[in-house]
Amino acid sequence: MVVSGADSLTLADGTSHPTGYWAEEVVESVRVLREAGVEVTLATPGGVVPTVDKVSLDGRFDEAVATLEDLRAPAVLSDVDAAAFDAIYLPGGHGPMADLASDTALGALLAEFHDAGKVVAALCHGPAGLLSAVRSDGTFVFAGKEMTVFSNEEERQGGLNVPYLVADRLTELGARVSAGEPWSSTVVVDGGLVTGQNPQSSVATAERVASLLA
Repeated sequence: MVVSGADSLTLADGTSHPTGYWAEEVVESVRVLREAGVEVTLATPGGVVPTVDKVSLDGRFDEAVATLEDLRAPAVLSDVDAAAFDAIYLPGGHGPMADLASDTALGALLAEFHDAGKVVAALCHGPAGLLSAVRSDGTFVFAGKEMTVFSNEEERQGGLNVPYLVADRLTELGARVSAGEPWSSTVVVDGGLVTGQNPQSSVATAERVASLLA
């Protein structure tokens, strides 16, 4: 599970907005996967201790975030050996827009997982990390793949003046992006690619990944 190490996002107007990973997406995904018998390793760029988006701490996940030891000592993303894992999972929060979207180590890993036919999963803003998966010839690893992501309408309703819309960037690279109703649990599976639209899709996304691994 690759978690953003970013603690801020530069908005479209040039101002800095505090961000990080979304608590529910990490906590619930880890819970569902581990309850299904999946061994989960968390990694971040540079092995930094990730920052939780404080907006996502509404009382339901505060204790889980505080006690999830993996978050205090994540693996270094660039040290991850794709051969040692069966799946890669990218939870969201706006953080991935700031770092994972352009992380070359992540892009190389995603290409390895995809080319080996392994499971690639991304949730909410996690698909921003898929933007890093561009080959040396300029082709997008996931071109032609059907996927979902935090929708433009959800972004509009959220009211944050983001620097770009992830759905539009993915579409520009050749992905086939679809969206369910705003804030609905929506999961799209295209072969080994599993994507969830928003935090409400956390459990269903992890369950589909666990099912594919089983």
